[in-house]
Amino acid sequence: MKLIFFLVFTFISTFSFSQENDDFVKRLKAINNQTIIFYNVDGVDFSSQTFSNEFSEKGLKKLYRKYSIKESDIKTKDETLKNNNLFITKFENIAENINQISSYYFVENKNKTVSVFWFGYYGKQNQVFERKYINLILNGEIPKEVFEPMTIDSIDFAGRKIKLGNSCYWTNINNVQCPYYGEMNWSVHKTLESAESSIDNQFTVTKNKKGGKVLSEEDVHVIFEGTETKAKKVIYDFTGAKSLLAGMSGGKTLTIYYVASKVRENYVSCCMSFWNNDTITENGLAPLLEKVMQLKK
Repeated sequence: MKLIFFLVFTFISTFSFSQENDDFVKRLKAINNQTIIFYNVDGVDFSSQTFSNEFSEKGLKKLYRKYSIKESDIKTKDETLKNNNLFITKFENIAENINQISSYYFVENKNKTVSVFWFGYYGKQNQVFERKYINLILNGEIPKEVFEPMTIDSIDFAGRKIKLGNSCYWTNINNVQCPYYGEMNWSVHKTLESAESSIDNQFTVTKNKKGGKVLSEEDVHVIFEGTETKAKKVIYDFTGAKSLLAGMSGGKTLTIYYVASKVRENYVSCCMSFWNNDTITENGLAPLLEKVMQLKK
């Protein structure tokens, strides 16, 4: 199954990162899609992919084209990495005061070929974070238990196994879609501040995307993974819009809930959505959403 990598709700967010040692394994998740590995931790999406190209001008030039790196893009060597490397950082303004950051590292691995690492998030670039995970991946220090199977039967939702059956599929790491039963993406964070910042940015970015308009926006009381909290409920109207998402679903309005809350020993940012033509239970949510959240009456 091929992952759909860049959808309108792809989860790339601001994070807070401590240089102190922490048990990141409980927050990190990964999926190996045969040719590329996707990761998510503390609200950050990143990936790694290894090629047979040599770390040379000719070999790198081919890879630059693959990743849409232009000749004019500034390429710098990160002297703190032991491996020979070049990295490029791109900034794109998504909304007022929000830039999307994309960092690319082209690194010579132990086999003398090139491994490419991509990091995507909002806010300020954090090279300490990037170097940490590049070194963990290059040294083979990512534990096997963080990898999710490509075929979904159940998911590990912040430390709790949730049975879904075989009708759901991954659209990205920590992003699951169940046709006519809803969709959700999430990330596990070390701090509540990181989770709140992540979900705020995702809401702002989605709100500013073209192809739809906000019909309503309100805070509602919910019970999320057993904890009473508030969620931001937003209804988007796609009537008459030439939207990829609307075209695929056949729906006209999309209801989205944004939540940041403490879940067990960590914090979770979660975005849950369903279309007006999805299955809606008597409690007012799509079945997938009810696996983790209930509306408080």
